[in-house]
Amino acid sequence: MVRFENVGMRYGSGPEVLRDVNFVLEPGSFTFLTGLSGAGKTTLLKLIYLAEPPSRGLITLFEYDLAVAKRSDFPALRRRIGVVFQDFRLLDHLSVFDNVALPLKIAGSRTADFTEDVRELLGWVGLGDRLQAKPPTLSGGEQQRVAIARAVVARPDLLIADEPTGNVDPEIGTRILRLFNELNRFGTTVLIATHDRALVESTEADEMRLVEGRLVQLRKGRRPA
Repeated sequence: MVRFENVGMRYGSGPEVLRDVNFVLEPGSFTFLTGLSGAGKTTLLKLIYLAEPPSRGLITLFEYDLAVAKRSDFPALRRRIGVVFQDFRLLDHLSVFDNVALPLKIAGSRTADFTEDVRELLGWVGLGDRLQAKPPTLSGGEQQRVAIARAVVARPDLLIADEPTGNVDPEIGTRILRLFNELNRFGTTVLIATHDRALVESTEADEMRLVEGRLVQLRKGRRPA
């Protein structure tokens, strides 16, 4: 699903943010990416969802060598990835329902075909009564749940989440993890960046740890039951 080989990343002429990173995400795996703030977690995720190219090394995504892939291939690759951003990136002029449904509309699905699924998903994340609300009227935690619902609604091949439980209470955090586990059982590969040790230790998923840009620890768990 994802392979990094001796990947390094720097911004401009600054120091390397990632150094000699090597790992493989197998299809259907569930992995936590951990490390302190500034360790390089967000940068590593950006490389996977094609927001930035690496400074050096090889990245393979869905069996595409990104160093030789055509730029015209990137939109199709991105559509296979669901991303939960730390800054949410919701569209303020759209309702909660329409924000979540956006990936399905872009893919060409008819509203009648996905209305019930979107409603059910929003109910699952505790927003069943906020379908027509606009993002500026929501709390930070509510906006985060909308962003999570949007990322998973199309059942992507790969789900990437950057601190997905950072602004929610423990009960909602547990629900979100259950939702990710459910997607994983249906075949979605899941990668979650977090500094929440309680979240990591509540599962037996894999863990990769970054320290100052280097991948220094790899815990092999098992696929969540």
